Amino acid sequence: MSDQPSKSSTKSAASDANDDIGDLGYEAARDELARIVSTLENGSATLEESMKLWERGEALAAHCHRWLDDAQTRVQKLTDDRDQD
Repeated sequence: MSDQPSKSSTKSAASDANDDIGDLGYEAARDELARIVSTLENGSATLEESMKLWERGEALAAHCHRWLDDAQTRVQKLTDDRDQD
Protein backbone atom coordinates (compact mmCIF):
# COMPACT_ATOMS: atom_id res chain seq x y z
CA MET A 1 0.00 0.00 0.00
CA SER A 2 1.29 3.48 -0.88
CA ASP A 3 1.96 6.19 1.68
CA GLN A 4 0.54 8.79 -0.68
CA PRO A 5 -3.03 9.97 -0.15
CA SER A 6 -5.57 9.15 -2.82
CA LYS A 7 -6.38 11.82 -5.40
CA SER A 8 -9.83 12.39 -3.92
CA SER A 9 -8.52 12.92 -0.39
CA THR A 10 -5.75 15.19 -1.72
CA LYS A 11 -8.25 17.36 -3.60
CA SER A 12 -10.51 17.51 -0.55
CA ALA A 13 -7.63 18.51 1.72
CA ALA A 14 -6.48 21.13 -0.79
CA SER A 15 -9.93 22.67 -1.03
CA ASP A 16 -10.28 22.66 2.76
CA ALA A 17 -6.94 24.45 3.07
CA ASN A 18 -8.17 27.11 0.66
CA ASP A 19 -11.64 27.65 2.12
CA ASP A 20 -10.58 31.02 3.56
CA ILE A 21 -9.80 32.50 0.14
CA GLY A 22 -13.43 33.49 -0.43
CA ASP A 23 -13.19 35.85 2.54
CA LEU A 24 -10.18 37.74 1.13
CA GLY A 25 -10.46 41.08 -0.58
CA TYR A 26 -8.80 41.58 -3.94
CA GLU A 27 -5.65 43.28 -2.65
CA ALA A 28 -5.06 40.70 0.10
CA ALA A 29 -5.49 37.83 -2.37
CA ARG A 30 -3.24 39.52 -4.94
CA ASP A 31 -0.52 40.17 -2.36
CA GLU A 32 -0.60 36.59 -1.09
CA LEU A 33 -0.46 35.32 -4.67
CA ALA A 34 2.61 37.50 -5.31
CA ARG A 35 4.31 36.04 -2.22
CA ILE A 36 3.53 32.51 -3.39
CA VAL A 37 4.94 33.20 -6.86
CA SER A 38 8.10 34.61 -5.30
CA THR A 39 8.51 31.56 -3.07
CA LEU A 40 8.00 29.17 -5.98
CA GLU A 41 10.39 31.10 -8.21
CA ASN A 42 13.08 31.10 -5.55
CA GLY A 43 12.95 27.29 -5.43
CA SER A 44 13.41 26.96 -1.67
CA ALA A 45 10.22 24.97 -1.01
CA THR A 46 10.08 21.19 -0.99
CA LEU A 47 8.05 19.44 -3.67
CA GLU A 48 5.16 18.87 -1.26
CA GLU A 49 5.21 22.51 -0.12
CA SER A 50 5.46 23.66 -3.73
CA MET A 51 2.38 21.63 -4.69
CA LYS A 52 0.38 23.11 -1.81
CA LEU A 53 1.54 26.61 -2.73
CA TRP A 54 0.71 26.00 -6.39
CA GLU A 55 -2.81 24.83 -5.52
CA ARG A 56 -3.36 27.83 -3.26
CA GLY A 57 -1.94 30.12 -5.92
CA GLU A 58 -4.37 28.73 -8.49
CA ALA A 59 -7.27 29.30 -6.09
CA LEU A 60 -6.06 32.84 -5.32
CA ALA A 61 -5.67 33.64 -9.03
CA ALA A 62 -9.22 32.44 -9.71
CA HIS A 63 -10.50 34.52 -6.78
CA CYS A 64 -8.72 37.63 -8.11
CA HIS A 65 -10.13 36.97 -11.56
CA ARG A 66 -13.67 36.82 -10.14
CA TRP A 67 -13.08 40.13 -8.31
CA LEU A 68 -11.89 41.78 -11.52
CA ASP A 69 -14.74 40.34 -13.59
CA ASP A 70 -17.24 41.60 -11.03
CA ALA A 71 -15.65 45.05 -10.98
CA GLN A 72 -15.75 45.21 -14.77
CA THR A 73 -19.42 44.19 -14.81
CA ARG A 74 -20.28 46.84 -12.20
CA VAL A 75 -18.42 49.58 -14.08
CA GLN A 76 -20.09 48.55 -17.33
CA LYS A 77 -23.52 48.67 -15.68
CA LEU A 78 -22.82 52.12 -14.23
CA THR A 79 -21.62 53.34 -17.61
CA ASP A 80 -24.66 51.89 -19.37
CA ASP A 81 -27.02 53.44 -16.78
CA ARG A 82 -25.33 56.83 -17.19
CA ASP A 83 -25.55 56.64 -20.98
CA GLN A 84 -29.30 55.88 -20.79
CA ASP A 85 -30.00 59.01 -18.75
